Amino acid sequence: MSGYRVIYIPFENGQPSGEPEEVVGGFLDEDGHARGRPAGMAIDGTGALLIADDVGNVVWRVK
Repeated sequence: MSGYRVIYIPFENGQPSGEPEEVVGGFLDEDGHARGRPAGMAIDGTGALLIADDVGNVVWRVK
């Protein structure tokens, strides 16, 4: 289902250069119900990915 995964798409010279790769998933349970929803992302001062989850009301930090 669209909108419930965080993916990475490599770019080179402003164009996609590879296949999308899932970075973070698991926001849907086995029945397809949302237990989280990525709503925004940022990079912190250490280079870790921060993901705002507007269903779980948390910010996930991915190293």
